[in-house]
Amino acid sequence: MDLYVKYFLIGLAIAMPVGAITVEMTKQGLKNGFMHGWAVGLGGMTVDLALIFAMVFGFASILSIPYVQVPLWIIGAAFLAYLGYDSIRSADKDITPADEKTNKSFWQTYRNGLLVAVSPGNLVFWVSVFGAVLSDSYSSDHYGTFILASSGVLSGILAHDLGLLSIVAVTRKIMSRRMIQVVSVVAGLMLIGFSCYFLYEFALALRSL
Repeated sequence: MDLYVKYFLIGLAIAMPVGAITVEMTKQGLKNGFMHGWAVGLGGMTVDLALIFAMVFGFASILSIPYVQVPLWIIGAAFLAYLGYDSIRSADKDITPADEKTNKSFWQTYRNGLLVAVSPGNLVFWVSVFGAVLSDSYSSDHYGTFILASSGVLSGILAHDLGLLSIVAVTRKIMSRRMIQVVSVVAGLMLIGFSCYFLYEFALALRSL
């Protein structure tokens, strides 16, 4: 149990810094409610879970190859730039008042979470930082310790997402439509900012080849 609590706290700490997934989750939560913000989080956790399985089966080492990482930066930049542009373009659209039911597709929002989560920053993080965090448990002769540690990390991320979206759900009730539009534009600009950072990393990675 101590091992689970330890990795739960690590997962919580991992999720705390504001990243592209947090930005998209907050925006969708404000515009369309708790479930749509949660859909973004589920999309992100789907990729996280897939990468855990990739680590177990040894496929994660492929992502450490420079010639594989370089195109990931430009692909991730394109995804985030598209989401940022769409967030600004539709800032005054798809806003559902807190007392009304949204018509937006849950799966469309889930797809946005997947697109943000497959960005290089997230992939490289899980291969490097998260791999290092779990290295001790993964070196065990059995998978039980690794599974317990992985579950702890994912539970920590889940707790962060639920806590954040609970705050967003309460805040949404007192925000005007205009305020939500401003948040959507700011979120779009932040996503484009992340995209520019990925382009910068792409240029550096290209020079290092």
